[in-house]
Amino acid sequence: MQFKDSNYVKTIKSKLASIDFISPLLFRLILAPTMIIAGFNKLNLGNTDVSLLSRLLADENVVTWFGNSEWGLGLPFPELLAFLAGWTEFLGGWLLLLGLLTRLISIPLIFTMLVAITCVHWHNGWFAIAPSSGDSSPAKVLSWFNIEAAQLSLENSNEVSQRLSKINEIIEMHGFPSYLLEKGSIAILNNGIEFAAIYLAMLLSLLFTGGGRFVSLDYWIFKRYR
Repeated sequence: MQFKDSNYVKTIKSKLASIDFISPLLFRLILAPTMIIAGFNKLNLGNTDVSLLSRLLADENVVTWFGNSEWGLGLPFPELLAFLAGWTEFLGGWLLLLGLLTRLISIPLIFTMLVAITCVHWHNGWFAIAPSSGDSSPAKVLSWFNIEAAQLSLENSNEVSQRLSKINEIIEMHGFPSYLLEKGSIAILNNGIEFAAIYLAMLLSLLFTGGGRFVSLDYWIFKRYR
């Protein structure tokens, strides 16, 4: 019986190992375009009005946002940090897409996500998009445990619902509802840590698992040298 159980466990492990590439591949395909465009927008790569050398540097507006302490991040050395953040995301996104140096590039990308969470989104709470209904908000589960922040989130959802109702009334009366609502309903941006935290979790997973068997250049390169 023990022998059969041992063979059964080995079979299960073998089957799991044969599909362990799925999660890393999906994470990479989600993260790559997000990181690439985030980095591209921080740099002057698409600005044809500046010199070739200046295109490699960070956009002046991004540098100002990084350094301004009143309405920006208030970070020191904004030119350097904006430059590093832009190229880390832009090049890191392409490396993730190829599955090349996956573990290595995940480290600076994790750092950029931590900076985004703590410096950009933290004071806005969790949600990226403000829930418009307390009944369907995940905060309701936490409110069952008498967590004050969850209760405040539910109250905020009720206020969001009221504001959305007013916006829709104004659109119905004075706007062009068939045009304005053609692509989807109105939502209120909360700009919380939700998306950055999800990206952070994906990057942490890639740091430990790598790019995935069969579907990453890392796998084939290291397999060849092994």
